Amino acid sequence: MTQGNRRLEGKVAIVTGAGSSGPGVGNGKATATLFAREGAKVLLVDADLGRAEETLSLIRKEGGEASVFRANVTKAEDCLRMVEETMERYGRLDILDNNVGISRRGTVVEVSEEDWDQVMEVNVKSIMLASRYAIPSMVQSGGGSIINISSIAGIRAHRSTPYSASKAAVIGLTFSMAGDHGKDNVRVNCIAPGLVYTPMVAPRMDDALRQRRREAAPLGTEGTAWDVAWAAVYLASDESRWVTGIVIPVDAGLSVTTPATYSPLAQQQYQRL
Repeated sequence: MTQGNRRLEGKVAIVTGAGSSGPGVGNGKATATLFAREGAKVLLVDADLGRAEETLSLIRKEGGEASVFRANVTKAEDCLRMVEETMERYGRLDILDNNVGISRRGTVVEVSEEDWDQVMEVNVKSIMLASRYAIPSMVQSGGGSIINISSIAGIRAHRSTPYSASKAAVIGLTFSMAGDHGKDNVRVNCIAPGLVYTPMVAPRMDDALRQRRREAAPLGTEGTAWDVAWAAVYLASDESRWVTGIVIPVDAGLSVTTPATYSPLAQQQYQRL
């Protein structure tokens, strides 16, 4: 059995988007797997049950405890059933990882109204609905931790206006929820992944683009879903019991740099001075 340090022993978690969108390991799959390794019982929620079952198989092979649930988390009734099912199966709810997200490209003069609405619905409305029904059960369980997945696109221009706007909204929603529900002992925090290589972006990548993404940040290495998942483990655990309303960039330092001084070309120019 693969085990962590059992930092989530006795806790119950919901991970939305718990299946990967293609071959490999996405943020939801990695997070659900680490939660289980750390001792949590995990409800694996996905609109595609087959994807969730792949994650379930991995967790069970490692001796962890989890189950799957099909839901469209943009629908209130599905979010309600998701939470009710968690309470019925496991008797409590301590952690909600809001991981569902999609991207559409385009500026405000290019994006269709349909694409704009879909991105906002999936990336923002789903968090509101899942949290609406999760929080009362967390309060009943003595408190909890909600982890919202944003992106550095929410704090930097990203050549995808609908996506950037939605991820900025996730950050604002996180701040509001943290302020509103601290009195309930419900902590709400946010992770902002950088240029992570996951199944969602893999179809758009070639070797040259992957290398440019690696070189864009100070650490000069490629991030994976596991990097995002470890941040989620911290925010889910009692180690972060006094932490709420924050955004953790998991981005190799990309968000604190500027291409004018830190790109490989700029560094070459500085070396010649």
